[in-house]
Amino acid sequence: MKNKAIFLDKDGTLIPDIPYNVDSQLITLQADAIEGLKRLQAADYLFIVVSNQSGVARGIFEENMLEGVEQRIRQMLSAQGIELIAFYYCPHHPKGIVPGFNTDCNCRKPEPGMLFTAAVEHHIDLGASWMIGDILNDVEAGNRAGCNTVLIDNGNETEWVSGHHRVPTVIAKSIDEAAILMLKSNQHELAGL
Repeated sequence: MKNKAIFLDKDGTLIPDIPYNVDSQLITLQADAIEGLKRLQAADYLFIVVSNQSGVARGIFEENMLEGVEQRIRQMLSAQGIELIAFYYCPHHPKGIVPGFNTDCNCRKPEPGMLFTAAVEHHIDLGASWMIGDILNDVEAGNRAGCNTVLIDNGNETEWVSGHHRVPTVIAKSIDEAAILMLKSNQHELAGL
């Protein structure tokens, strides 16, 4: 039997957005995310972070600095009784300056590569899973992977470029609010079977 997952964008969704931050002392969880994550965990979802980290390609920080970021996020979630199954990031950007990272790839959202990789490595049913993010590139990545999607409408999406894959299943102000709507959406789907 396959697992179902919640794919979480990191900056602006799970944690406050501090551009290119790799200082673990500045990392905190969004205050309005904990209860929602607990509800979703109780509904047997696995949590997986999928994050664009172009700071590597841009030469702003070294790739190994992301290990401390992952460790800090895991510790904070664990302290709340929430388990993070995996942490994926894309270090690439076509306008980067670091050789090997200054490239187009299939993992930088809105491409769905990180979700596909996670699905294989963790036996995930993408159709039963959700992608939660604060910009439409997150939504597009989730939709292109075959997931349901949530846009956390907290002001971080500023471009609002429309497109076929850029319409979220749910729009919410926080993960806490999203979790209620997601679980309600799942119940409606089950009732229709």
